[in-house]
This record gives sequence, structure tokens and C-alpha cells, in this order.
Amino acid sequence: MKLLEKSKIWFLTFFRDIFVYHNSSLEFRAKLIAAIIGANKEVDKCEEKILRQIAHEIYPEDKARVEILIQTTKEYVNKIVQNNGLDLNELILAIDYELREVKRFCDKVDLQMLERFMVCTQKDKETYLIQQRILEFLSNELLDFKKIC
Repeated sequence: MKLLEKSKIWFLTFFRDIFVYHNSSLEFRAKLIAAIIGANKEVDKCEEKILRQIAHEIYPEDKARVEILIQTTKEYVNKIVQNNGLDLNELILAIDYELREVKRFCDKVDLQMLERFMVCTQKDKETYLIQQRILEFLSNELLDFKKIC
């Protein structure tokens, strides 16, 4: 990626609240993905690859949004890892709250998409179990919210 493109992505990521159309939707998706990756406490090469694939699937025609989603997701994971004002439980509660408050976010939760990250943690039983629990929680919440949404 060229320096100018990197600068643009950094600028848009930093000021996404102001300049990025439907920022709340992108932010919500980043939180969902970060919750799954955050269980592993890092974004390794396997997760980076899947994250990039998923971002391209979500925004196939918008390279800038792809990069902003990736950077935003990494920001959330870093906050979890560094214990910088956010832990995994708080992130999951924030996702749950947003699902209740913004009905259209129910359609943004794609459990099959999130399950793809579990390939990266199959050897780490503890992380794999945490990811399973997160997916089960989201699945149950979606069942409850389908009545509301």
C-alpha cells in the first residue's frame, strides 16, 4: 500500500466518527470480530488473513472501508490485550447493549463468519472454548432479539 493510501486510511480511521458513512455499523462489526479475536489475546497471521477476507466480503467495492474495519478491529483487540479501558466481558456487554438499542444491528451478526476464526485456535483449547462461549451467547441473544428486531 502506498504512503498516501496509508495516510488516508489512518486519517479516516482516526476520524471515523466524522468522515466515515455509517460508522456505527462498521464499529459494531469491528466489535463483534474483536470479541472473537480478543479471546486469543492477539491478531496472529491466521486471524489477520481471515479478518482481511471477511472485510473484503463485507465491503467488496470499498477498499477504504475494508482497511478501516481491519484497523478498528485491531484497535479493539489491542485495548483488550493491553487492558486499556476495555476487557472482553465489557466488549461483549457493549455488543449486547447495542443489539438491544439498534435493531438493525441484529442483521449484522453473522455467526458463521465469526466461526471462521476458530480455525486459528483449535490447538489452544482454552481460547477455543472461550470463542465457543461467545458464539453461543451471541446466538442466544439473537434468538431473544429476533422477537424485538
